[in-house]
Amino acid sequence: MNNETPVIEIKNLTRRYGKQDAVNGLSLTVQPGRCYGFFGRNGAGKTTTIKCLLNLLRPTAGTVRVFGLDPQKDEVAVKSRIAYVPDAVAFYPWMTVRDTLEYLASFRTHWNRDVEADLLSRFGLDVAQKTTALSKGQRTQLALIGAICPEPELLLLDEPTSGLDPIVRREFIQTVIGAYQSGDAGRRTVFVSTHLISEFEGLIDEFTIIEQGRELLSMEADTARDRFKKIRARFAQPPTRLDLTGALNVKQSGRDVEILANGHSEELLAQLKAHRPEEVLTEALTLEEIFVASNALKKANG
Repeated sequence: MNNETPVIEIKNLTRRYGKQDAVNGLSLTVQPGRCYGFFGRNGAGKTTTIKCLLNLLRPTAGTVRVFGLDPQKDEVAVKSRIAYVPDAVAFYPWMTVRDTLEYLASFRTHWNRDVEADLLSRFGLDVAQKTTALSKGQRTQLALIGAICPEPELLLLDEPTSGLDPIVRREFIQTVIGAYQSGDAGRRTVFVSTHLISEFEGLIDEFTIIEQGRELLSMEADTARDRFKKIRARFAQPPTRLDLTGALNVKQSGRDVEILANGHSEELLAQLKAHRPEEVLTEALTLEEIFVASNALKKANG
């Protein structure tokens, strides 16, 4: 794979269950060294897409490539370079934490023991404990250690922090994933499916929002923050007949007006100021706010 070859390339992916399309014509591209967010509500098709990348499901139509390779034809070559943490993890019940890590390491040509020791200490896991005695959060922690220690080129995470408490979750995202990527910047790539968007805010470089198996929005994170704005205005008296052409959404509560802008923020500000507000504030939307606003975007696009 050269630097121009995408780590993930999905073209017109469709995956059908009976008459139901779980994924319908999805296309996206992930370049090396990126942290790519894959956002959508439950049932939007996120897990189905990831399983197609892993050859756990076969596409009904379209193509998927990982490192330029077909996961069906080159399964070993693909899987030797990736690590995957599913939304629900399970281990052999007769194994201890130590047994499990040794078992996982046996399939890898590289395993960073220093990272393993650091994460075991950070998470406070007892290596002698049986996996059956672990809580859901501890099983997730063990799966994350198993995914990061091989230092793969691609880390596929499907709701990776859903079982972790907020303190451990934030530390894992900011410290562990951040350190994983910075350990070999430009080569290590993260593809994360999550609904806890706010906690990944500082790491996401680019994202795709899907709804009912279709792409709703794909964008660079910084571009999205430049484009999507929240404008708040307060008036001396409740304004009437506000014509805010181009606004994504408008909420009025008495003297206060809140506008979501999908571009056109300068034009909207000029329209607002024509009504002589007492105060006007503008701020960029967070990625989570953009995700929430995406339904309004869907309606605006028909």
